[in-house]
Amino acid sequence: MLLPCEVKVVDEVLESQSFRKQRTLSSQITFSGVGLFSGVQVNMKLIPAKEGTGIVFKRVDLPQNPIIPAHVDYILDTPRCTILGNKERVVVQSVEHILSALSAFNIDNLIIELDGPEVPVGDGSALAFVNLLEKSRVEEQNETKQDRYLNSPVYWSDGKVHIVAIPAKELQFSYTLTYPGHPLLNSQFYSFVMNTRSYIEEIAPCRTFSLYEEIVSLLDKGIIKGGNLSNGVVIKGEEVLNPEGLRFSDEMVRHKILDLIGDISLMGERVVAHYIAIRSGHFANGQLAKTILACLKGANN
Repeated sequence: MLLPCEVKVVDEVLESQSFRKQRTLSSQITFSGVGLFSGVQVNMKLIPAKEGTGIVFKRVDLPQNPIIPAHVDYILDTPRCTILGNKERVVVQSVEHILSALSAFNIDNLIIELDGPEVPVGDGSALAFVNLLEKSRVEEQNETKQDRYLNSPVYWSDGKVHIVAIPAKELQFSYTLTYPGHPLLNSQFYSFVMNTRSYIEEIAPCRTFSLYEEIVSLLDKGIIKGGNLSNGVVIKGEEVLNPEGLRFSDEMVRHKILDLIGDISLMGERVVAHYIAIRSGHFANGQLAKTILACLKGANN
């Protein structure tokens, strides 16, 4: 496992910064749905926020309406999703899909109000959130924000899991998914250059997935209370159990990229790089984000 202090040329990690206008939504939008893990019906509001706010979650169902910033410092756990929490252990679960969509639309400042513990799952993809964002005009704000660029690779590795950010002039994500010996998931690879349109067409519709054996166990243990074939792909051997089948033949690896985009956005700033992942999940994604921030901090000191 690579630790931040072992990254070489830390003093040269930060190459340049570009400035752009900060962005929020022009109007408030709402969405309701069930939480995949909690099974709780949750109402969500996306509320425009002033410059410098960042993306924050607000639990309006709890006393004093606690705020949880969408930042790696607040990652509490990563059990098949990303859970954020504050010092009082107030949590918000399954944040990665909504954050992925917000990142694709370059939204910097937003208050996400929830009256429950989990972001609604929708159909298991980011499509519901993309549809919401397309209905509300994205608005540029007066203050600027810096996009940052690397000039040397930063990576995190543990066993067979590897994830690296390498210098690039545009934001790109590549992922290798492998379940050795599995008839359908033995190996999938996908790569794409990030922009709003490519995200909407290639990534946003891709649903979360699980092997049949895994999902049965999770359902039996009560870990997934809101899951069904309308909000996730279930694979049994060579068969996809969803009646409508897959949206793409490689929908599963594309969904891994969707998750990666959401998790990487928890850096709280856009670090332009080519992110390359092999078998990474929410934990590894978060570890890379923390490593990059540590390196950038070291470069500035």
